[in-house]
Amino acid sequence: MGAGRMTAGMRQASGKLFSLRPIFAPARGLMVCSRGGTGSSTLQAVQTRPLPAIDNNGSNDAPGPKGAWGGGGDARSKSNETETEENPEDSRKKWSEMRIDLGELPGIYARLSKIRLTGLVVITAAAGFGMAPVPFDPALLLAASLGTGLTSCAANSINQLLEVPFDANMNRTKNRPLVRCLISPLHASLFAGATGTCGVLLLALAVNPLTALLGTANLVLYTCAYTPLKRLSILNTWVGSVVGAVPPVMGWTAATGCIDAGALLLAVLLYSWQFPHFNALSWSLREEYSRSGYRMMSVVEPDLCRRVALRHSLALSVLSFLFPVFSLSTWMFPFTCLPFNAYFGYQAMVFYVQADRQSSRKLFFSSLWYLPTVLLLLVLHKPRTAYESRISQPEVSEGLPGIS
Repeated sequence: MGAGRMTAGMRQASGKLFSLRPIFAPARGLMVCSRGGTGSSTLQAVQTRPLPAIDNNGSNDAPGPKGAWGGGGDARSKSNETETEENPEDSRKKWSEMRIDLGELPGIYARLSKIRLTGLVVITAAAGFGMAPVPFDPALLLAASLGTGLTSCAANSINQLLEVPFDANMNRTKNRPLVRCLISPLHASLFAGATGTCGVLLLALAVNPLTALLGTANLVLYTCAYTPLKRLSILNTWVGSVVGAVPPVMGWTAATGCIDAGALLLAVLLYSWQFPHFNALSWSLREEYSRSGYRMMSVVEPDLCRRVALRHSLALSVLSFLFPVFSLSTWMFPFTCLPFNAYFGYQAMVFYVQADRQSSRKLFFSSLWYLPTVLLLLVLHKPRTAYESRISQPEVSEGLPGIS
């Protein structure tokens, strides 16, 4: 991305044109809220430095959604012109004066942690644990799941801290706790630090150092690489797919203490699944991503977005036949998965051909049930001999050579 203007050709996608807005285009006013003792909130506009953005039809005047941080109108609207710039000292004072009902905190923490996404992360980690060729240990599974979940909560919280101004421009994210001023940045930072520290320590002390190292690396990759890349390059999708592929490996290493072919194959499965899942989601939200300046494939490279989604959807069918090859499942698994793979691939093909909101939503919702279904089938078709052979191996004598 250059220092002057970001350039990109006008691209046709489902009858709509998208173009990159100049990087120094006028910025919308952001909103900082304060809460009095009665719980009511007041909003005052604060002009921030210009943000790079992508607007529908190349316009610089696309209206933003209404929210606690977004002005909800033309960037040069009269309401923004009449507001005076607020002193940062006043903003910090207002954050410190916030009143939070303790009864609301669990819900705020859940939204800050993206609890549904965190739940999916824990499910994939548990699947990796269940697939490992070792005897099942419920206490170890609980520790691994809790530690993985806490690190995911920390990563998602930091992500929201870094993206508050941009979340305000999207209908999908404008009601997040930090955007709505339901929690202060300091409070959110402390929550992220506490969950991240507890999660990594739990993995290190109750599981094993390798799993803790993977959790730490994934936390750093998500917050320090994926999050800033979203506004710099379409490579963010590939980096994000790596982040999504790590949790099942963490589950596997929690059970076995090592990374082998089984862990890597699970990672490839999750890696490929990420592309149809996220590309379909981003296609439905490409106007909002455009308004917030996120360089997603659906906005910058719409044809590539559709091709990549289809390519990886079809790759999942091939991957299912590799699991029995590496003795990670019985040969019934790929044939049991065949109808699910066929349906998922069909939805990806429809999305590739039609490339509209309806086809993208169908592919996205198909991805939501496809992954847990395949992971469950993997666990159900796990070969029993995978760990029975290890148990049956004779123990090595710890005595001196020649002494029984």
